[in-house]
Amino acid sequence: MASDLETAFAPPAKDVAATAAIDHGAWDALLRRHVRRGPAPPTAFDYAGVVAPERAALAAYLDELQRRGPAGLDRAGHFAFWINLYNARTVALVLDRMPVGSIRDINLGGGVRAALLGGPWQAKLMRVAGIDLSLDDIEHGILRRMFRDHRLHFALNCASRGCPSLQPFAFRGETLEADLESCAREFVNSPHGVADEAGGLVLSSIFDWYRKDFGGSEAALLRCLAAHAAPPLRDRLRSATRVSAYRYDWRLNDRPGLA
Repeated sequence: MASDLETAFAPPAKDVAATAAIDHGAWDALLRRHVRRGPAPPTAFDYAGVVAPERAALAAYLDELQRRGPAGLDRAGHFAFWINLYNARTVALVLDRMPVGSIRDINLGGGVRAALLGGPWQAKLMRVAGIDLSLDDIEHGILRRMFRDHRLHFALNCASRGCPSLQPFAFRGETLEADLESCAREFVNSPHGVADEAGGLVLSSIFDWYRKDFGGSEAALLRCLAAHAAPPLRDRLRSATRVSAYRYDWRLNDRPGLA
């Protein structure tokens, strides 16, 4: 049985061409100016450096995404639309509440999970096509449920150092496949994604939280990650029989790298 979100936002089949386009220029410009790369992933975002006109441009971009929705886009364009809306809304949310040490300190309510763990993910922050949406609705009700592509976890950014990098560009349907592959390779081959340490393999908690999306079992997860890994990590993942630990850094992504 289709959910309300599927009824409203089901993406077209792969062979259906786009009849519309979206201008992501404002989001592109903000990312190019304020995403910072260190010697190793993840990237950081210079929240303190964003000036008032840039905040206004981001607000206008978010208003436009919500006003028009993904209608008329092809399947890849739908995917890119939701990634951009999620990431841009998250950045705007943090900007509105700076200074903050972690996105988990921003508790806007919305349910039991918010009460227990903090964070803004269940609050209805957006309205698209007349439907109120939370960040969780986008991630779980739309992207995970409708696209079933584990690489979405390498593209979404929740403003934490444990997340895959916030990329210095907006996602677009035309380049989505290549960009998702690039994001997957970056995260899997970086220590905050997969670390081969003396005590064994230590993985991002993302792979534990969403193991179902990576094959379900730990063995399937390791095979999936190996497909994105470069030697010698690829061989290590293929030969591994277990994961030693999972970890995640909830500190705000305002500093590049792992420091």
